This record gives sequence, structure tokens and C-alpha cells, in this order.
Amino acid sequence: MIKTPYLLFLGDAPDQLAAKVAQGIKDWRPDNALGQLRLPGCLADMGLKDLSIDEALNAGVKTLVIGVANRGGIISAEWKDVLVEALGKGLDLASGLHNLLRDDEDLVAAANFYGRKLHDVRIPPVQYPIAGGKKRAGKRCLTVGTDCSVGKMYTAMAMDRLMRERKIESTFRATGQTGILITGDGVPLDAVIADFMAGSIEYLTPDNDEEHWDLIEGQGSLFHVSYSGVTMALIHGGQPDALILCHEPTRQHMRGLPGYKLPSLEALRDIVLPISKVANPDCKVVAVSINTQHMEDEAARSYLIDTELRMNLPATDPFRYGADKLVDALKAV
Repeated sequence: MIKTPYLLFLGDAPDQLAAKVAQGIKDWRPDNALGQLRLPGCLADMGLKDLSIDEALNAGVKTLVIGVANRGGIISAEWKDVLVEALGKGLDLASGLHNLLRDDEDLVAAANFYGRKLHDVRIPPVQYPIAGGKKRAGKRCLTVGTDCSVGKMYTAMAMDRLMRERKIESTFRATGQTGILITGDGVPLDAVIADFMAGSIEYLTPDNDEEHWDLIEGQGSLFHVSYSGVTMALIHGGQPDALILCHEPTRQHMRGLPGYKLPSLEALRDIVLPISKVANPDCKVVAVSINTQHMEDEAARSYLIDTELRMNLPATDPFRYGADKLVDALKAV
């Protein structure tokens, strides 16, 4: 169990989106986020108090969480100095990076010497099976995106929160480091061996009550040449009954790929639905989730109206305007 509260380490994040792990924890578990620690040149800011290690300890922090999801998951030399200091002064470390804390000799030595714990979220907790494709009881909704980091997790979590408020049976199913750090459970999908990825999602979303909804956190994008594999595993392993299309309209190119433009929502719909029907012939695209965080209110509302007319589907920003339209759309399934 990872001890709370947290100090969110933002390192030298080049932009706000790079610190999406910290942002997710701050937005969904604010009581666990007591402050942030940034290195010189960091361009991300959670709006939390900047704390040193000593100040964090005095505030009651128990764990330093690496809140940056950098490309490749690298722990730099500059980061390591801070991490070793944190261990030496009494904090545990938690990370969802591909470079595991437990594989770094310096961090392991420091943790052992000071009696601290290293928590690697991106280690599959069990041996997952190969997917069998057997139809399971219960209902499943998957968020799919035109790109990485467009709001797939926020959409699923917002829907789950509203459904619980409405007394509708639902479970948010985390499939990435941020969701796991927020909820304490899930599958670190991009760390699962390829042959077992779809099977891990079957394992995550087992048979359930007929009216129960699994809200499955989407990953990557079918259109992203770096991360499309995880998306395919979610589609086939999740066997979704409902798809929510997710999009961020102000982005100029695919995340980390300047030479690739984002696809349209129409293109996403037209490719994801036939692929989804392979595993579940009854799958439907039911709604659209738009990440409007970089748009003024008037522009955001206008874009949502235009999207509804163009796609003939309900559309909203669930974090900004509520998830009612998305949850109501599940009634059609």
C-alpha cells in the first residue's frame, strides 16, 4: 500500500501535459496532494505549493510520487539526486515510469539503507492469461481517442462518479499508471507482454451483474504510430458494448509526433467501430467527449453544439460541464 499524502515530483517537465500523472492525482484525489517539487526549467504547474523535501516532511508527506510521464519513462541523473535525498530524509517513492525504481542500484541501495519503500506501479501484479474472446456477463464502456492524453481517463472517471451518484452499478477500470495511483487498482497495460495484453483486460473486466457497467480507461490511439497496440488490446480484450470518442480540438499534431496530424472524429468512428465489432458485434458508438481545457467557455460550448450536429451524437466536456450526456447515452445499449 502506498502511503499518503503525496509530494508530487514534476521534475523538469517540458509542458503541462507531461505532468499528467500529477494532474490526475491533484484533480481526482486532491486531499492526497499536499505540494509539488519542481526542478529548474520545469514548465508544468499544478497550482500547489512548491515544497522542498524538508518542508514536505514537516507538512506530513509520506511518499514522493513521480508525477511526470515522459517519453520512454527515463529517470535522469538530475532526478535521481532529488529521489535519493527524499529517501534519505524519510520519504517512500512511487513511480509509474517504464524505468523501474527497483532496477536502479543507487535507489535500491538508498531505500535499503534508510528503510524506505520503492513502489513501481508499472509492474503487472499477476500473470495474465492469453485472451480467449469468450463473451462475459455485464456491460462495458471503453473510451477511445484521436490521440494520446486527450481525456480518456477523465471521461471514464467522470462517468463512474456520476453513475455512483445515480446509484447505477459501475466500476472504473484503470489501465495506466495515473489511474492506478488514483484508485489503487488496475492493469498497467503498456507494461504487459504483448501476447497477454488483451487477456489482461479480460481479467480486469470479468463476468458481472447484467446491469453493471465497467468504465474502461482507454490508452493510446489507433492513429498513434507509437502506441496503437495498447488500444487494440483494449478493444478486443474489453469487448465494449459502448464506445465514447474522445478528442482535444486545439492540438496541432499527434502527441510527440510533429509530422502527424490528428484524425477527425469521423475517421476515428469509422475505424474503431468495425474493429470493435470483431469481438462484440453489438458494440455501438454512443457519445463524444471533448477536452475543452484550452478553449474559452463560449468557444467550447459552440464547438460541442457543432460536434453534436456533425456526429449526430451527444457531446460534452465531462470534467467541465458534467458527464450527464455520456451516462444518459448508455441507456441506448
